[in-house]
Amino acid sequence: MNPGKYDFRQFQEELAKLERKVEKQQPAKPLGKKAAAAQRMAMAREEFLAMRQRHELSVADVVAFFPEEEGIAYLQELIVASQAKPRRKRKI
Repeated sequence: MNPGKYDFRQFQEELAKLERKVEKQQPAKPLGKKAAAAQRMAMAREEFLAMRQRHELSVADVVAFFPEEEGIAYLQELIVASQAKPRRKRKI
């Protein structure tokens, strides 16, 4: 990644644009708090991953933008998500 072409300010501006876009979208039917939070998280994750792919950022580039503790937490989430086992169904 070349720092001259893409820097942290540009990354922040794009995140701010995404946040404004999400704020403008109003759901037709009000959702519950948990459903609304899950929907916002899913949209943010989708958009973030698309932006990461568009700018060809590696995990190391993304982690470098955050404070050390948040970067470590992000890596731990990635590891847990990749190793998560599907839930077993109850036997009847």
